[in-house]
Amino acid sequence: MALKGIDIFKLTPKTNCKDCGFPTCMAFAMKVAAGAVPMDKCPHLSPEVLEQLSDAAAPPMKTIRTGTGDREYVLGGETVLFRHEKTFVNKTLFSVSVCNAAADEENDAAFASAESIDYERIGERMQVEFLYINYVPGKGDDRYLDLVRRALQTDKALILSCGVPEMAERALELAADRKPILNGADSENLEAMNALAQKYGVVLGVKGRDLDELYDNTAKLESLGNKNLIIDVGIKSIADAFANAVQIRRAAIKNQDRTFGYPTIVNVGRLAPGDRLMQSALASLFVLKYGSIIVMSAMDHAQALPLYGLRQNIFTDPQKPMKVEPGIYPLNGADENAVCAVTVDFALTYFVVSGEIERSGVPVNLLIADAGGYSVLTAWAAGKFSASSIAKFIKEHEVESRIKSRTLLLPGKVAVLKGELEEKLPGWKIVVAPGEAMQLVKFLKDYK
Repeated sequence: MALKGIDIFKLTPKTNCKDCGFPTCMAFAMKVAAGAVPMDKCPHLSPEVLEQLSDAAAPPMKTIRTGTGDREYVLGGETVLFRHEKTFVNKTLFSVSVCNAAADEENDAAFASAESIDYERIGERMQVEFLYINYVPGKGDDRYLDLVRRALQTDKALILSCGVPEMAERALELAADRKPILNGADSENLEAMNALAQKYGVVLGVKGRDLDELYDNTAKLESLGNKNLIIDVGIKSIADAFANAVQIRRAAIKNQDRTFGYPTIVNVGRLAPGDRLMQSALASLFVLKYGSIIVMSAMDHAQALPLYGLRQNIFTDPQKPMKVEPGIYPLNGADENAVCAVTVDFALTYFVVSGEIERSGVPVNLLIADAGGYSVLTAWAAGKFSASSIAKFIKEHEVESRIKSRTLLLPGKVAVLKGELEEKLPGWKIVVAPGEAMQLVKFLKDYK
């Protein structure tokens, strides 16, 4: 449970020594309670008190790490049910699945789809993070191990879905160095799977026939000393999986029940087998409703673009505007002779404006100025998008030495800046562009 300022204050020296940088111990305690400063900023707290405070202030959902190197991922650590309450911490990750019972063509397509999704959106790399390797007993043990070996040749993190301890160990012997998730602990194999997970130092996935069994299995694993867990919400039905995902998160966040305080796996590929559109719909649902890892049969760009866009929106701090990196963006093969256009760094503005410019086919150097992530009019009203800030951007980014053109297209909604810009940018021709992005295509073609 989150500590209150008064609880933290009781554990401080109460000397108001100011060594922490705050005027009083109470002020320090209130800042710690708000998450603004770390507890160890007070040099007079004993290790015992720090440990006590850390345990009490830990998020109700445990933070879990899996994978290695550049492909190490963080799951869980959430503190709220709804992003507007504060923010979501660790984004939903995506996986495609292969299986030893599936046809070679199906597995080949899944591997290919996992590799094909790789692009950048607003400075974030979008890709399939995991390969989910499912084992079906009696469908070829060597075939399963071959899939594991093939997965190891990719750069993806791995999820080994196997409920047979002997087979799971053979797979772990191959993949242990990649720190995969071992998904398959249930009421029948609990102790054996736990022993394997702890032996190889990997995250263990917990399953159950219903919510009660999920809870019991998780509690038993905790009693065995294992808190490096992830909960599989099940594939009994769509309604059941959704209810489990919601109840698990509510129990952890609202009821402070740490037995359910773990991230979750949702296998939408098994919930809607063979139905690509339904899998996409379910994936979007579980991005919103608490899937830490979403497993799909495969993924193409038509599925990826809306899903990753949704994820990026949901896992962005609602108190911070989504923005792109300020800089010079050459569009349509623009070179040093192409005209310049300037706008703000608000992500939506960038995508709308750049999309219309690209649609026109006219080479343009799009200048994205730092405007605090606000829209054009909002940034102008706040003084963050002005003649001074535009002139400063052009100087700091050495636009005049990099681009020969001296024509600058100004958003029509801030046409009032034209006169002042001409004063601050002597030698430049300031042209007022349309007020709406949809008018840019005709404007640019006519201007050209």
